[in-house]
Amino acid sequence: MNRPYFKIVVTDKRSPRDGKFIEIVGTYDPKKPGLNSTLKLDRIEHWISKGAQPSDTVRSLIKKNKNPEAAAKKAEAVAAKKAAAKAAKPQPPAATEAAPAAEPTAAAPAPAESTEASAPAMPAAAAATEGASEEKSA
Repeated sequence: MNRPYFKIVVTDKRSPRDGKFIEIVGTYDPKKPGLNSTLKLDRIEHWISKGAQPSDTVRSLIKKNKNPEAAAKKAEAVAAKKAAAKAAKPQPPAATEAAPAAEPTAAAPAPAESTEASAPAMPAAAAATEGASEEKSA
């Protein structure tokens, strides 16, 4: 099967990660869409009041379980943002029509006409660099 499924437990800080625990306070199934955890919020609050420190993941699960409407809105916003990003992605050239591809071929002969006409159109910075090198060599 190899599906991820976790038990949320209260454990002593000195116990090993997979070692002895004090109490099971919930479960978490990350592959399940929507509300994917069951928590005993009253027991979690009890242990936090005694000094327990939840992990980052458990803290976010507690927040989702305390206010499921806000968590659902956030999930919808993330999904909408992903959909908008997909729609804004430029399409590959194969998906465009064949008519725009014909325009560049009509303009292709223009640069090949004369190289003398394109030589004076040198950028000012390049012209200044050439003039400086001629003065040094003289």
